[in-house]
Parts: sequence; structure tokens; C-alpha cells
Amino acid sequence: MPKPQKHSFNISGHQTSITLEDEFWQALKSIATVQNQPLAQLIINIDNKRHDENLSSAVRVYILKYYQDINH
Repeated sequence: MPKPQKHSFNISGHQTSITLEDEFWQALKSIATVQNQPLAQLIINIDNKRHDENLSSAVRVYILKYYQDINH
């Protein structure tokens, strides 16, 4: 199984790293494309809505809920 990949983004003026498996990165990029927004903006939106969980976990949950909503 491939190692998770780390990518850095600038959120609220500071550099933040997110570590996700390739499948999650692919899904996140697809969602950003469908929503016609840059990947960085999608991550900022997820960051603004999260509570106490870390950003990588919040992104995974966002992806899961996104695809669950599509299938219902």
C-alpha cells in the first residue's frame, strides 16, 4: 500500500500540511473540479467548518459525506 502524501496549503496566512492517501487526494481533486473551485479553496472551506478534529480527518469525513450524499 502506498504511503500517504503530504501537501502544504496556505490557510489564514499560515502554511498548513495535510497528509492523505492517494485515493483521498484524487477524490478531493475531483470534488473541487465538480464544484468549479481550486483545491486550496475547497480545503479552506473544509477548514472553516471543522470543529475539534484535525484537518486531515476533517477532509476525509468531508469526502465520505460528499459521496454519501450523491448516492442518496
